[in-house]
Amino acid sequence: MVDAHNRMLSDTRGGGGQLESLWGGTMKRTWKSAGLLLSVPVLAAACSTATPFPASTTVPVESFGQAWGAGLGSPNTAPPGSNVPCTPSASHPYPVILVHGTLENMADNWGALSPTLANAGYCVYAFNYGQDTSSVLGGIGSFDGLGDIAASAGQLSTEVDTVLGQTGAGQVDIVGHSQGGMMPRYYLDFLGGASKVHTLVGLAPSSHGTTLDGIATLGTALQSAGLDITSVLSGLAGPALAEQAAGSPFITNLNAGGDTVPGPQYVVIETKDDEVVTPYSSAFLSGPSVQNITIQTQCSADSVGHIGIPYDSVALADTLNALGADDPNFQPPCTSSGFRPGV
Repeated sequence: MVDAHNRMLSDTRGGGGQLESLWGGTMKRTWKSAGLLLSVPVLAAACSTATPFPASTTVPVESFGQAWGAGLGSPNTAPPGSNVPCTPSASHPYPVILVHGTLENMADNWGALSPTLANAGYCVYAFNYGQDTSSVLGGIGSFDGLGDIAASAGQLSTEVDTVLGQTGAGQVDIVGHSQGGMMPRYYLDFLGGASKVHTLVGLAPSSHGTTLDGIATLGTALQSAGLDITSVLSGLAGPALAEQAAGSPFITNLNAGGDTVPGPQYVVIETKDDEVVTPYSSAFLSGPSVQNITIQTQCSADSVGHIGIPYDSVALADTLNALGADDPNFQPPCTSSGFRPGV
């Protein structure tokens, strides 16, 4: 869902105490719930010297801060290891398409996972979707994933067809973060994508919407006072924000026929410390061919939050397993030298 929130302060593991002191009372809760962390550039700079995980032998793996700095400055630059001519191998026959989250872009979301997959021998592709320059944040130019979600699923459909045409593959794998883990299900369910997708991996996906840590309740109160919270949120950050609220018409329609469709495999990787997709269990799916993974069940000391999960060593290892051996008993390492949740 929205990828800027108060949990980011602990995810970055640096300077959090001073930044936390700037947030207080009602304003902190309101802006955190709306996902509007205006100090992202400061946090990116603070994290830019962090050691990325895992170490790369071919394509450099970016840290959280490096990737966010790239995303703010060059949002249309593909993350390392992606969008290069590639022929899928027999061991990795499905190209991987990375789908960023709300208020993110391909550069800031995939600085770690894209090179990690490329170094493991996968063909990797990334793109930006959901542009909405009519909204306040969309007009800045560094934040995507804001437009109508059904239209964004159409952009994903085009990307899938392009990648299949370029690689000659029969199907693709999709890995998405937040909205990017939920929106592909619209493509699978309503746009004919089920036959073209082998596995969908969602990192903290907004599968059943989110209470946005109370913003839905706030919306109900504002509506009873005569204010249209949907219009307010759409004007600020495009329609995708309101569409991901729990109980919204979009979420209701998406899940009306069940969480899955025949064909694809579904894997959800979620953290108990998710403060954007709330409750965190709303990320999980039900149905055939589903595996739900809770990071803290594997590694209890991992305190990664929503925005840090694409840079978390456990989540990265789980993603590689889901796309590769797909061992249901896989146990990622919890104490390696590169175990740095959220970095």
